[in-house]
Amino acid sequence: MGRAGPRCLSPVPWHPKDPMAALQPVRGTHDLLPDAARAHRAVEQRAFDVARRFGFGEIVTPIFEFTEVFKRTLGDTSDIVTKEMYTFEDRGGESLTLRPEGTAAIVRAFISGGLAQQVPVKAFYRGPMFRYERPQKGRQRQFHQVGIEILGVEGPAADVEVITCGYHILEALGLGGTVTVEVNTLGDLESRAVYREALVAYLKGRQGELSEDSLARLERNPMRILDSKDEGDRAVVADAPILADHLNDTSRDFFARVRDGLSALNIPVEISPRLVRGLDYYTHTAFEFTTTALGAQGTVLAGGRYDGLVKQMGGPPTPGVGWAAGVERLSMLMTDPPPAPRPIAMVPAGAEADALALPLTDRLRRAGFAVDLGYSGNMGKRMKRANKVNARAAVILGDEELAAGEATVRDLDSGEQTRVRLNAVERALDRFR
Repeated sequence: MGRAGPRCLSPVPWHPKDPMAALQPVRGTHDLLPDAARAHRAVEQRAFDVARRFGFGEIVTPIFEFTEVFKRTLGDTSDIVTKEMYTFEDRGGESLTLRPEGTAAIVRAFISGGLAQQVPVKAFYRGPMFRYERPQKGRQRQFHQVGIEILGVEGPAADVEVITCGYHILEALGLGGTVTVEVNTLGDLESRAVYREALVAYLKGRQGELSEDSLARLERNPMRILDSKDEGDRAVVADAPILADHLNDTSRDFFARVRDGLSALNIPVEISPRLVRGLDYYTHTAFEFTTTALGAQGTVLAGGRYDGLVKQMGGPPTPGVGWAAGVERLSMLMTDPPPAPRPIAMVPAGAEADALALPLTDRLRRAGFAVDLGYSGNMGKRMKRANKVNARAAVILGDEELAAGEATVRDLDSGEQTRVRLNAVERALDRFR
């Protein structure tokens, strides 16, 4: 006999302290009701349409990965790993984590999918991410991102392209004039090693002012202290050495070529010497698109070059550069959110008309029209529904129309109406598409 399966257990009754709480979204999550869902989908689709013009193809990864994927990339001491990840053990005893960000998952797919033989790989992704953090405007525990990655290109042309693509996407969303593009260089490994020594020497001189988290990072990953949100740490970091003062010629040349490329494409940028990435696999370019329209949390798109990440995850040495953007924040800023589509209202009167309306509605939908078919009610009630759904036009099937084998097509904006043969309804509605 085969191995016995698990016993079927009786369901355990659940009695929450506040029964109504169970009918609310979990803190840090939210429903995307129709208006919000339309804006959300528009951000994703416009981003993909622009990215596709730059040659990016979509990669879809699972929403959970082995926990090691994120521990190995984000670092055991990072806030995301130590405080924010949703990690659980599945029934097979594996430690899994809901993805807190997209780059590690794309790189994992690059390695496991054998894409190293196809470089350069230009990937676009979108979907939900999960972090346990304090919910605030534009930042939730389940949130959504769009992002792009270029894997396999060493030169600054890739950095220029991903920043330009991001700028074009924000322009497509109507945000081109509302954001600031901040860029900096992190230098190559040699430059970072020199800078690390200068930074550690400075921080040790003021370690009594550092937070507990930053003290733990002082020897292991001091550059992460530059990312600290602690006010005391920020005061210390304000006087820290600047990485730009420790660059070698190779790093200076790389950054100059990035700036020249962006200038040639009329991408306005500001040099931000304090903009850093704390993990060791980041090199050269770091950048953020920021806005003041959302209060203190002003970053809507951020990224950089991560030449050491693929190797760190167990793949072949492969340079990479990319960014991610928050969909919720972009949808809140979008200047022209898409309006609700205006359907055609099917308005039959009587049982005979109801029977005819059903196949006619199906025919129009197959022809590409959005059609709202009221389920019951007299002519007056159905016309009220047509107004409620903001219909653009109505197809009226009354006794006179049925007797003549016709329908009345009414423009609900102008009130103009005309009688047409039933086989000509599609042509009469073409102007309302």
